[in-house]
Amino acid sequence: MITTPQEALKKHFRLEAFRYPQEEIIEAILNKVDTLVIMPTGGGKSLCYQLPALLLPGVTLVISPLIALMKDQVDALKAKGIAADLINSSQSWPQQQETLRSLKEGNLKLLYIAPERFRARSFTDSLKGINISLVAVDEAHCISQWGHDFRPDYLRLGEAVEFLGHPLCAAFTATATPEVQEDIRQNLRLKSPKSFVSGFSRPNLTFTIRKPKTKLQKYSRIRKLIEINKTGIIYCATRKSVEEVSEWLKEDDQDHVVYHGGLSDSDRAQAQDRFISGDSSVAVATNAFGMGIDRADIRFVCHYEMPGSIEAFYQEAGRAGRDGKPGFCELQFMYADKRVQDFFIEGGNPEASLIKSTYAHLHSAADNNREVVLSMEDLTNRLGKKTNGMSVSSAMGVLRRQGIIERYDVPGSRVRGTRLLKPEILPGDLMLDAAALAEKKKRDETKLKKLIQWAYAKNCREQWILRYFGELKTKPCGRCDACMVAIDSPARTLNEHEVVILKKALSGVARMSQRQSKHQWMARFGRDRIIKCLLGSKAKTVLQADLDKLPTWGILQAHTPAFVSELFDAMAQQGLIETTDGDYPLVQLTEFGSRVMFGEEETELAWPEVKLEIKSSSGGDEEFDFEEELYNALVAKRNELRRQRGNVPAYTIFPNMVLKKLASLKPANIEDAMEIKGIGPAKAETILPEFLEIIREHE
Repeated sequence: MITTPQEALKKHFRLEAFRYPQEEIIEAILNKVDTLVIMPTGGGKSLCYQLPALLLPGVTLVISPLIALMKDQVDALKAKGIAADLINSSQSWPQQQETLRSLKEGNLKLLYIAPERFRARSFTDSLKGINISLVAVDEAHCISQWGHDFRPDYLRLGEAVEFLGHPLCAAFTATATPEVQEDIRQNLRLKSPKSFVSGFSRPNLTFTIRKPKTKLQKYSRIRKLIEINKTGIIYCATRKSVEEVSEWLKEDDQDHVVYHGGLSDSDRAQAQDRFISGDSSVAVATNAFGMGIDRADIRFVCHYEMPGSIEAFYQEAGRAGRDGKPGFCELQFMYADKRVQDFFIEGGNPEASLIKSTYAHLHSAADNNREVVLSMEDLTNRLGKKTNGMSVSSAMGVLRRQGIIERYDVPGSRVRGTRLLKPEILPGDLMLDAAALAEKKKRDETKLKKLIQWAYAKNCREQWILRYFGELKTKPCGRCDACMVAIDSPARTLNEHEVVILKKALSGVARMSQRQSKHQWMARFGRDRIIKCLLGSKAKTVLQADLDKLPTWGILQAHTPAFVSELFDAMAQQGLIETTDGDYPLVQLTEFGSRVMFGEEETELAWPEVKLEIKSSSGGDEEFDFEEELYNALVAKRNELRRQRGNVPAYTIFPNMVLKKLASLKPANIEDAMEIKGIGPAKAETILPEFLEIIREHE
């Protein structure tokens, strides 16, 4: 008889050892402690409830949002000889009754249930009296309306758990901010839960952001990703984009599957089965595809358009490399794609007036049984041609969560019915929390802004994400595109002269921002205008805003636009400044950047090569690089020679431009040096050798 987790692990799962922290999680569950588990995709969450189910006396109910995921896990358990089954909407009523009969007879150890089953009180009643030892809620972030994948059906789970006598409860998810974690605890009514956050880092994944200018550039990159990585998922924001990418792939004779909400259930299931089985190695899909996809060898995940949040990106990207081998995750970022997510935010956050109008139409159309069968399209049309159909669906969700209506399946019809639960409430008396609705929309907008800030950020992609999820003590990953730039231009300690230049640049950003507190700044201008101001530009956009009157106007005019631009890249990479989003991205100081500006903190920086702007003989501008340290040494030598000659003017030795050319070209001999304008035969014989010696010592 198996009595320990280790014995069950070897016998049923053919594994020799647990991954961290599986053993600790399983021990907490077996000790009857409510549990919240945040574990990266591929970390082995399912084992944490499947194994305890075998050691606990009764049955374990597993709440899972996807039919395909349920089927995969149940099939895998049955193959191991474990008594498991499922109940979902794809089954006939006789099939569901047979499973419930088997459950009541004590023949099952695990039963997978879709959350929508709890819409009907009759289903919850059918579970009464059954010895339920554990309720495991998978993809638990779906319970939070502040999360990226909120599903109203999950909100019933807390009430259902209470109705069943509050058996032991464990919640599992791969992505949840601290705020969403607290929402899970409250909505599931977990009692003194023990939380396990095993870290969000996926060290085998590489994150990259590309900024294509056209759709053709996007597709060229997709073609390259498939060529290099073979197996992957291309996520698109809309059905239209899925079909567009699919057409390109067809032109290239690239085998692939397509997955989006416009397909029939059978077509979606067939596409998912082909991809999971390996019959097809490329999937083009909307975000509905992939939750719980059990294919370990996905080598790349490409987001063709920006998703709505960091959580959505990270969960979808996390489907790469589940076998522990390298996975490549890329976002093709075009700011213009934001309008799609703006549309989704509007659709997901209906105004109170639309919710009331929706309820008024349902109330007037209901029959004597308080029921109305009306398609979402027909209901939307009744509300007006300009009504967003997605907003109507969201309005129905609000009414459901408030217990005003419930939705039910109509036999023999794809159109679902709506039942009024409180018909005595008239549309004019409907009470709505306008503040909560506004807060929900604001949070959705903030999540999108954070994703855009991440796309513009210059520091480590993974570090940025981990800090977003609350892991503050993290180091750069060394793999992402930002880290690769940093490796090419490593940060170093700055000398006093460079620190002064850095503080000037930071002060320029501060002067063009609005101060909120000592170290909190709100952006007012974009990067281009800030740089122009620092360079002393008299461009119309600078003068019209009176930026030429700021004390920082022209403070870096000794440097070239290219140098200051590279300096801003380095400051962003080090986290001294950040880019906000909006119709026009703005630049502001971070708290760290503010502290460096005030001299309260020090920082290393990937200092750009110094660029100087000079006038050519043709009157145009000529730009070249030189080493400032060498230039300073040459100036010191010139000062020494001036003193020896009775403090003669500096230009009589060599003018600044000649020294800068010497510091740039670093000639090895007199002949090479004489190619520089301003070095004639006389000076080449008398004073040039001392300067060449400085160059040789420097080299």
